[in-house]
Amino acid sequence: MATENKSTQNVDCGCDPYLLSLVETPQKQQPIAKNSNRSTGLLLASITGGAAIALSAICFPFVAPALRRVVLPYVPASTQQVQNVMKALSRNSTGRKKLIDLGSGDGRIVLAAGQRGFQSHGVELNTVLVLYSKLAAWRQRIKNATFSRQDLFKVDYTKYDNIVIFGVEEMMPELEALFEKSLTSSSQVIACRFPLPNWKPSHVIGEGIDTVWVYEV
Repeated sequence: MATENKSTQNVDCGCDPYLLSLVETPQKQQPIAKNSNRSTGLLLASITGGAAIALSAICFPFVAPALRRVVLPYVPASTQQVQNVMKALSRNSTGRKKLIDLGSGDGRIVLAAGQRGFQSHGVELNTVLVLYSKLAAWRQRIKNATFSRQDLFKVDYTKYDNIVIFGVEEMMPELEALFEKSLTSSSQVIACRFPLPNWKPSHVIGEGIDTVWVYEV
């Protein structure tokens, strides 16, 4: 009855029915507009949330090492640093060619040593860098260069003759104590950027941040 009365009132007022329909239509479509806005908001929220999760997943391997007691940050070795390490390796009088790089990063030390005939292995906590290094070794066809995700304090050092470490100053005393317990008498330690605090190097190569300290056990 209410609908019939409203229609009767519209006719009785003498207004054009077409104009009345234009006035009444937006009121009927208003709920549709509200639903459309809500759907758009949900879509934008989903896209933003998904992007945040993806970004967190990518960044986590680089941030996670900072949560450790002693941080070994990823700082790529310079070309001069790589050359200095290769010079130190060439002076190894034992002729043994098994090498491990602690905190191998993007793998450039391991790859360079592999190209020179060393059976070289890199250990790294960052999964992304490990995968990147493996891909680089595959692309360069260096079969004697391998990589693994591993804690450097849990490595069996008796398997290696040459130990390369790009460490931080806070870590060197702990590494020195570890080396004293686990290295064989024919091993050679090559420390980059920071020396071992108590050991006396057999020789030093380079200067500044490119300095390499060589220790014969």
